[in-house]
Amino acid sequence: MDASIALNLITSRAAHVFEEDEAARTRLTKALAIDGAQLDGLMDTVLNSAGRAKPWHQLMKRIEKHGVREGLTKQREEAMECLLQWGFSMSTSMVSNAQRIAEQDGLRRFLSTTEGWEIDADETPAEEVTPEPAPEPTPEPAPVETSTATPAQKRTLAAIRDNGVKLQEFRVGRTNVEVERGDRPRKDMVEWVISQGWATTDTSRSLFQGQPVALTAVGEAILAG
Repeated sequence: MDASIALNLITSRAAHVFEEDEAARTRLTKALAIDGAQLDGLMDTVLNSAGRAKPWHQLMKRIEKHGVREGLTKQREEAMECLLQWGFSMSTSMVSNAQRIAEQDGLRRFLSTTEGWEIDADETPAEEVTPEPAPEPTPEPAPVETSTATPAQKRTLAAIRDNGVKLQEFRVGRTNVEVERGDRPRKDMVEWVISQGWATTDTSRSLFQGQPVALTAVGEAILAG
């Protein structure tokens, strides 16, 4: 049996068992809220459904770690070993005995269901995943020489930082500098600091709407220098 087909079969069967277990628990929970409800049969049903679900829960965890073929093999081996070790000895606790009998029945059902499931060996175990290479360290930014910025250029940077500067085109071919507050810097100065990489425009918006201008890390460093 192909590994992918086997995984689909196992997943479908496990989901059915889990749904039965959840339904049994839900019925018991609802009955507990009703005065005088008969709980004995419901509790037995929960013990039985939990016993049937247990080996399937264990199998799904093994598949995640070892892959389908090896996971199923290991789970069947453990189920057989548990049945042989338990033998016929009983506990003095009736609840423990009932739980034990339910788990034994669950193991027998599991072994019966999965008997004869031969899975191809050419699958890749789930744990054999090629690790991603570690990311290379981010190089430290080169120091910014701030002495080259003139007072006028720094005033332009300050306006971009503080005044809500944006480039806007009300007529085709004529771009203006607009501000939300404060003084409006010269257009040629704004365009110059952008060309130097000290500021950038938000091109996700059209010039008709207005493209906000913001300082880059270099511009921030120059202004702080």
